[in-house]
Amino acid sequence: MATAVPDAHSQAAVLNLRQISITVTESDIQLESDFLTLNVPSELTLNDLKGLVEADTNAPVASQTFVQNGRPITDATKTLSQLGVNEGDLLQLHVRTRAPAPPRLAQGQASTDTSQVADPERFRQHILRDQDLMQIVRERAPAVAAAAHDPNRFRLAFEAQQQQITAQQRAWQEELELLNSDPNDERAQRRILEMIQQQQIARNLETAMEETPEAFARVTMLYIDVIVNDVPIKAFVDSGAQSTIMSPDAAERCNISHLIDKRYSGMARGVGTAKILGRVHHAYIQLGQYQAASSFTVMEGKEVDLLLGLDMLKRHQMCIDLKEGCLRVQDDKIPFLPEHEIPKGMEEVKAEGSTGTKTGAIEPPAPAGAPTAQQRQQLSQHQPPSAASSSTIAASSNSPAPINPQPQSSLGFGQSQPITPQTIAQITDLGFSREEAIAALQQVNGNVELAIGLLL
Repeated sequence: MATAVPDAHSQAAVLNLRQISITVTESDIQLESDFLTLNVPSELTLNDLKGLVEADTNAPVASQTFVQNGRPITDATKTLSQLGVNEGDLLQLHVRTRAPAPPRLAQGQASTDTSQVADPERFRQHILRDQDLMQIVRERAPAVAAAAHDPNRFRLAFEAQQQQITAQQRAWQEELELLNSDPNDERAQRRILEMIQQQQIARNLETAMEETPEAFARVTMLYIDVIVNDVPIKAFVDSGAQSTIMSPDAAERCNISHLIDKRYSGMARGVGTAKILGRVHHAYIQLGQYQAASSFTVMEGKEVDLLLGLDMLKRHQMCIDLKEGCLRVQDDKIPFLPEHEIPKGMEEVKAEGSTGTKTGAIEPPAPAGAPTAQQRQQLSQHQPPSAASSSTIAASSNSPAPINPQPQSSLGFGQSQPITPQTIAQITDLGFSREEAIAALQQVNGNVELAIGLLL
């Protein structure tokens, strides 16, 4: 009589085996396999499981850390059943053959690997020769880098850095041992997981500093030499700015401040706010051999004299060529200025934030404290007369507006008109927001065409 041979699943059931899967999610050594499927008894301890994994992957037992449901398994003497590892479970495995470095605690406390250096003077000479390494030390141990040109100061800073690293490592190890003393504490498990994540972030930072140190270096911004109204000036090329912007001082030097149309004043919003004094509608700018007409928004609060925005770049089909290091205008190449030719104060303009996609957005006037009708009437006597044809303003921002010899009331924008949902819709249909439409209409007493011209 033939006897049926039980299949693998039946055998596993008889022997009280359970099938688990193990995936290697992190390893600092080359393994033979990064995914395992094992049939193991429920009474197998975690230490024994590590031995099986070592046989299959060559990962040393001491380097293995198992993670289940986002939590590291710290008690290797418990059985899989006691640890709650069930049939079909997936365990994560971290393999680390090197002792993990403590996480960097804060930007000002970031350490470097100087603790592994036996001779501070040799290390000092080395970082003076290797600028890439100097950049890494400057980012991670600024006090050590700052003392690199003074041997005595460098030795003291170096020793202080070593003491700080040692203290951090000791505190980190003591905390880890304390947490491991009670592996069933949920808060301890969360803290252990957090420390593992901090280690991963620290290793990621170390890898970036070793492989791409240039990512931590300061990038020189793009400046070119231009001439505005026969006055040489340095212009910042910024494709992220909506409009071409000039500072009040530069407008004064270029003798065009008397052309500022204050009807276009307002607030620019990007990262923070800046006051817009007005707009110069037309002036010539020389870029290399190419002369172009341009309009300038005159704005306070920026250290740059002139910012070439996207309006100029697109209108004259300019090309930022980073490979050649130049701005291409038609057939001409205008080289970007080297760092030493950029005036002091302009170098850190990028730290102030984007001049922004909302450059020129007008801030709605606050209801409280708004000028009375009598104040507006007095103010209108000092404003320039309004344009005779508002459609001319909307059609071309580069041409001076024709002047109406008849004075107009209320801020020089003609008879006040009501702001209705229909007039707001005429502007929002062009792609502007409702807030921008209302603000512009309030600026020009409800004149739709002038409001569109103001926004454009």
